[in-house]
Amino acid sequence: MFESMIASSLTIAALGAGLVAGVYFAFSAFIMRSFDLLGPARATDAMNAINDVILRSWFMVLFFGSTLLYAGLAAVAVFDPDLAGRWLLFTAGLIYVVGMFGCTAVFNVPLNNRLARVGSDESARVATWKHYLVHWTRWNHLRGVCSLATLVMSIHYLANYA
Repeated sequence: MFESMIASSLTIAALGAGLVAGVYFAFSAFIMRSFDLLGPARATDAMNAINDVILRSWFMVLFFGSTLLYAGLAAVAVFDPDLAGRWLLFTAGLIYVVGMFGCTAVFNVPLNNRLARVGSDESARVATWKHYLVHWTRWNHLRGVCSLATLVMSIHYLANYA
């Protein structure tokens, strides 16, 4: 019974991680470069619009829900010494919570907030956008890789231990 709860929770968490990884991939692969082609002012407006909308979207359910599931699964792995594959499950949870969620909170959100505060001064918008594009995208790559790695580890766990 307990193992089936873990398998069900991990399946749901893995689906969330996969969807989150896809969003991050899209931003890293083409969205940010497309915004940059619009020029700093329009790119800033577009990214600020996305940042406003995403906070009231289903993405937040995936973002927080999968993070909570992985945190819970990692805790179960630490405290259940008889759980098969426990260190794989723990590692998947740790990578997701620290690498995806932590990176977002520590790096991407502050950059989003800085972009939201930029005024209408053209030189400030240009400088802020250039900094934002490089640094936000770099951290977004890391979030995407962590989400994808977690998904792969979750599939491996489900195939071998569930």
